[in-house]
Amino acid sequence: MSGETLKVFITMVVYMLVVIGIGLWFAKRANENSDNFFLGGRSIGPWVSALSAASSDMSGWLLMGLPGVAYFYGLSDAAWTAIGLAAGTIINWAVVAKRLRRYSEVAGDAITLPEFFSNRFHDKKKILLTLTAIWIIVFFVVYAASCFVTTGKLFSTLFGYSYTSMMIVGAIFVLFYVTVGGFLAETASDTMQATVMVVALAAVLILGTSGAGGFSAVINNAKSIPGFFDFFGIASPTMVDGAQQVQNGVPVFGEAGKYGLYTVLSTMAWGLGYFGMPHVLLRFMAIRSEEEVKVSTRIAAVWVVISLFAAVMIGLIGRALFPATLKSAAAAETIFITMAQALFHPVFAGIVMAGILAATISSADSYLLIGSSAVAKNIYQGIFKKDATDKQVMTITRIILISITVIGIIIASNENSVIFTIVSFAWAGLGATFGPTMLFSLFWKRTTLQGAIAGMVSGAVTVFIWKLILKPMGGIFGVYELLPAFIISCLVIYFVSLATPEPSKEIQEEFELVKSGKPIVNK
Repeated sequence: MSGETLKVFITMVVYMLVVIGIGLWFAKRANENSDNFFLGGRSIGPWVSALSAASSDMSGWLLMGLPGVAYFYGLSDAAWTAIGLAAGTIINWAVVAKRLRRYSEVAGDAITLPEFFSNRFHDKKKILLTLTAIWIIVFFVVYAASCFVTTGKLFSTLFGYSYTSMMIVGAIFVLFYVTVGGFLAETASDTMQATVMVVALAAVLILGTSGAGGFSAVINNAKSIPGFFDFFGIASPTMVDGAQQVQNGVPVFGEAGKYGLYTVLSTMAWGLGYFGMPHVLLRFMAIRSEEEVKVSTRIAAVWVVISLFAAVMIGLIGRALFPATLKSAAAAETIFITMAQALFHPVFAGIVMAGILAATISSADSYLLIGSSAVAKNIYQGIFKKDATDKQVMTITRIILISITVIGIIIASNENSVIFTIVSFAWAGLGATFGPTMLFSLFWKRTTLQGAIAGMVSGAVTVFIWKLILKPMGGIFGVYELLPAFIISCLVIYFVSLATPEPSKEIQEEFELVKSGKPIVNK
C-alpha cells in the first residue's frame, strides 16, 4: 500500500470508528426494548427525520450508480431518473408523511410497516402482515446486496485487494453496527452521513468542473458525443467483448439512440417507488410530532435536489476528465472514486470516499434493520409466539440480521454486478408492492382488506413477470417494470375493494379520525 493510499485508508478508518462510536453511544437505550430498537420511541426530530430518510434512501447508488449511468450513456437516462426521484421525494413528504405519522398512531400505535397494514385493516388472521413481511425480506435482501457490491467496488478500487474479500469486510462492518445500535444509532449516523454525502458531491463537482476547464468545456465535450447531452436522445457506446472501443485515446460511440416520451415516463416512474419504501415510510412513523413534518419536507427537498443534480453532473464531468478510462457500465460506476483520487489530497480524498461509505452504510443498516424486524417482530412475535418477551424478539432479530447479511453476500459475490441494475429491481419491487396499498390505505376509506391483499400480491408478481419475461421482448414491454406494476396494483385494489363488503364501522371511524386532524386519544 503506497503512502497516499495509506492516508486515504487511515482517514476512512477514523470515519468508521466514529460511526461505531455512535452505535455504542445509543446501544444501551436502543436495547432497552424492541420499540426503541425498531423505531426509537417516536422521538426523532425534523432534521434527523429528513436527512436520515434521504441518506438511507439514496445509498451508494447516488455516488456510484447514478454518476456511472451519466458517464456511460449521457444526460437523458440519469437526468430523467433524477427528476422522477426528486418529484417523488417531495410529494411523498408533502402528501404521505403527516397522514402516515398520524394513522400509524391510531392504528394500534404501529411501529413497523407490516404492523401498520395489519392494524389499519383489522386483519385478525394476519394475512396482510405476513405478506408484507415476506415481500420486505425478499426485496431488502436484494437491496442489501447492492450495498455490499458498492463496498466491494469501493475498497477493491482504492486498496487493490480482491473484490470478494472487501465486499465481505464491508458487510460484516454494517452487520456489527446495526446489531449494536438499532434504529436510534442508524438515524443519528444517517444524519451525519447525509451531510458527508452532500459535501462530498459538492466538492467533487466543483473541483471536477475546474479540472475539466470550466463548465463550458464540460458541456462542449458532452455535446461532441452523439446523444450524450440530449434530453430526448441517448449515447450508444460501441462495445466489443463487453468493453467500449477506444481509437487514438478517444472513446468510440455509434449513432445516438432515441429517448422518446414513453421512455421518459418509464424513467420518471422511479419517483413512484417512494410511496412504498419501508425505510422512508418508517421515518414518517418515527418523527416526534406531525407538526414537524413541514420542516422535514423543506429539508428533504433541498437535500435531494442538490444531491441529484451534483451526481448527474459528476458523470458528465468525469467523461470530460477521463474520456476513455472506464470502458463498461460496471466500471463507469467508479467514476466518483476515480475523480476523487485524482483531484484531492489523500486525506481529503479519504473524506470524500467516506461519503460513498456513508451512503452505503446509511442504506444497508436500514435494509437489515427493517428486514429483521419484519421477521422477528411481525412474524415470530405477531404470529408464532405472541407471548414472546423483548429479549426473545431481540435474539431472533440478530439471527435474522446475520441470515440476511449472508444471503446478501452470496447475491453480491459477482464483481461485475451493476449497482444501478440491482437497485432498480428492488426499488420496483418495493414501490409496486407497497406503494399503491399505502396510498389507498391512507386516502380511500372504501379500501378493503381483500383489496389491499390483492393489490400487494398483484404488484409484486407483476414486477417479476415484467422484468423476467415481458421486458426482454422489448418494444412497449421495455418500460421500467415499476410503472405497469404500480398501475396494475392500483386497479386491482380499486376493483377488488368495490367487489367486496365495505370496511367495518370501526375501521371507517378510525379513517375519519385521521382525516379530521383532531387530537388523538391513546387507545
